[in-house]
Amino acid sequence: MATSSVSFGRVDEENNVYVIDGGAERKVGQYPGVPRADALAYFERKFADLEAQVRILEQRVAAKADAHTVKHNLQTIQKELVEPAAVGNLDDLRQRVAAIGEKIAGLVAEKHALTQEQVAEALADRVRIAEAAEKIANQDASKVQWKNSSAEMTKLFEQWQASQKNGPKLPKGEADPVWRRFSAARTNFEAAKRQYFAGLDAANKSTKAKKASIVAAAEALKADAPDSVAEYRKLLDQWKAAGRSQSKADDELWTRFKAAGDTIYAAKSEQIQAENAEYEGNLKAKLELIAEAEKTVKPEKDLAEAKKILGSIQSRWEKAGKVPREKVREVEDRMRAIEAKVRKAEDEHWRKTDPAAKDRTNSVLSQLEDSIAKLEAELAAAKAKKDAKATKEATEALEARKAWLKVVQDSGK
Repeated sequence: MATSSVSFGRVDEENNVYVIDGGAERKVGQYPGVPRADALAYFERKFADLEAQVRILEQRVAAKADAHTVKHNLQTIQKELVEPAAVGNLDDLRQRVAAIGEKIAGLVAEKHALTQEQVAEALADRVRIAEAAEKIANQDASKVQWKNSSAEMTKLFEQWQASQKNGPKLPKGEADPVWRRFSAARTNFEAAKRQYFAGLDAANKSTKAKKASIVAAAEALKADAPDSVAEYRKLLDQWKAAGRSQSKADDELWTRFKAAGDTIYAAKSEQIQAENAEYEGNLKAKLELIAEAEKTVKPEKDLAEAKKILGSIQSRWEKAGKVPREKVREVEDRMRAIEAKVRKAEDEHWRKTDPAAKDRTNSVLSQLEDSIAKLEAELAAAKAKKDAKATKEATEALEARKAWLKVVQDSGK
């Protein structure tokens, strides 16, 4: 703790502040424009900061922090305590720092005692790095993911460098054989990678040549736009099948290829727009025919008349011509719905007038009527006998037959 300022400092009339240091008075600074007590307190706080640094260092040494780090911190504090601008018991603080220095020397000695164990651990770590590098280098070249493996090999080299930089110095006779293993693995890996990319470069050149030919063909199609859309799409399939050439030229060729396609598609779009303008009149005519059909084709009232009207409308429909592409589905669906309604009515009419169907219906009706007559007789007998069970069964059966009879009668209308 800081000693009282009464014993170790004073302030004169001009607010100059002094400290008793090593038995002599030394000026540490001036703090004008404030009360003397405040001027002295300012430099006492400076001393408190120094004392806090010393206390923290004492705690770190007690906790056996890294010897080299605390030694560096000690040296910094020692420099700050040469002639500090602070008021307090500086002699006591320097004595505490000296005691810390002795303890740090003990920490350094302990660290040296561990060196042998650390050397063994560092050597084992480098063997691990060398083995990992050999595993990467010994992969099947056809299955290697070169980007990932290169990153792993780089990471291993960084680990090796970190071990050399931060770890203990290893005996040359033990470290060199491990380094040769690691170096050989890296060399073999790099040689295999160069060979792979040399083959890839040849493949890229072939792909580039194919794509250059495709681009030339696409640019030639511009002369036939807008009728060359289908041919351009075929070239697009060839482009995709060619793969990437892994070069800047690939992007440049794609820019040219796309530009040719944009020209062809733009011409096609202009053609479609021109056609749409021409087809607007046809659309108006077909919409009017649809409105007429929806209003006049009533097969549920008169099937023959509906078919006659629809035939006339269909004839005029064909003569009306094409409509804009985006409207084709709409008008066709509406006309098909009207035609479907007439077909459905025609099918229903045929079903009802088909002689074979009528014969089948009459036969079923006859059987149901006979069954109903029989059940009515059974019901009367059951009631006469006052047989509740027989009466219930006959009633339920009779109701079921009558319901079915109505269904059959309605279907034949």
